[in-house]
Amino acid sequence: MDLGTGKYLLLTTYRKNGAAVPTPVWVTSEGDTLCAWSAVDTGKVKRIRRSGDVRIGPCDIKGKPTGEQVPATARLLDQAGSDRVRSLIAKKYGLMGRLTLLGSRLRRGREGSIGIEITPST
Repeated sequence: MDLGTGKYLLLTTYRKNGAAVPTPVWVTSEGDTLCAWSAVDTGKVKRIRRSGDVRIGPCDIKGKPTGEQVPATARLLDQAGSDRVRSLIAKKYGLMGRLTLLGSRLRRGREGSIGIEITPST
């Protein structure tokens, strides 16, 4: 299952009380790891900062699972890593990816978004 080739990834993070919070995200891959991107002030980023335990799997644009969801570990990247993820997203998603990244940069600045590295559990 190569989750990095799909258009969307369902990234499920967990609240302190254990409640699952599934969120569809754009995804790309780099070697054996997956990469996603998000604004720094989102709930998923806060939950990953607290605990990197997540579940991942393919989904559609609305977040409806389209395949098996598997355990994984997510970690937030530094600025250089986040820049690398933005570059990968722009390359994979073409014009729509570049426009979305530009809009985010104009609204939030360069440090207003963060890369997320996701490693499926083996």
